[in-house]
Amino acid sequence: MTPPPEVLEIPLPAVTLSALAWGPADGPLVVALHGFPDTAWTWRHLGPHLAERGHRVVAPNTRGYAPSGIAHDGSYHVSALMADAVGVHEALGGDDRAVLVGHDWGAITANGLGANELSPYRRIVSIAVPPFPVLAGRVSPRMIARQARLSWYTLFNQLPVLPERNFERLVRHLWQVWSPGYDAAEDLERVLASLADPTHRSAAIGYYRAAVRQWRVPDGYRPFLDTWTDMPTVPALYLHGADDGCLQAAYAERGRDLLPAGSETVIVPDTGHFLHLEQPAAVNDLLSRFIEG
Repeated sequence: MTPPPEVLEIPLPAVTLSALAWGPADGPLVVALHGFPDTAWTWRHLGPHLAERGHRVVAPNTRGYAPSGIAHDGSYHVSALMADAVGVHEALGGDDRAVLVGHDWGAITANGLGANELSPYRRIVSIAVPPFPVLAGRVSPRMIARQARLSWYTLFNQLPVLPERNFERLVRHLWQVWSPGYDAAEDLERVLASLADPTHRSAAIGYYRAAVRQWRVPDGYRPFLDTWTDMPTVPALYLHGADDGCLQAAYAERGRDLLPAGSETVIVPDTGHFLHLEQPAAVNDLLSRFIEG
């Protein structure tokens, strides 16, 4: 049986993060960031896989997701998440071999940090959300209309009160339509426990609200603000599920010629938004080959 992960407490200036960890303490560092609505437990397949290969995998519950704390500065903008990822790297010893992996909001964080000169990560892996320049450009009206229907929840999460009141229904619905056919019972139990009270639910929904309110970003995160929508400049692996019900896989195809040298884009067949849970063996193999390449 796979041994349970360690639990780490990582104090940062604005928040203390609770993280799961696998592998030897002196192994090459891999920091893995989850998305919405999810928890660090989403890396339960990747963590042991990389640990067996000698890596140190640390997966924080990102700010606002219990047992991590509520941010003292009230910021849930991507620039704050980028600053946290840099802070985690520093708190863990500043390994110059480090790689950053992210899914969903974690992918947005990894993409933005991969474009920032302050990043300590030599490579990034982003899953399910490509860098924003990949999403820009001309697409067919049909593709735009379909994506607008898929992305309704982003507008819903801008509303006051209603997202918090309907949180459980929203979370269950998103997992069902984003990864159809996947049994998410274990993941749903954990994310609903992580965001069981209104304060933590507002924090998680606050990621969406903060994205369109950049004027509220604290000064300490300004060094990260300019690149959160930029193209990474370090080698990047981008993975997308062919049947993703959140973001159309056709967008990912456009990134093949846009990512920097040494990068790779892979569309994983027969899988949805949570591809690292639906097809863990395939995703683990792709990740380990890229990280060690």
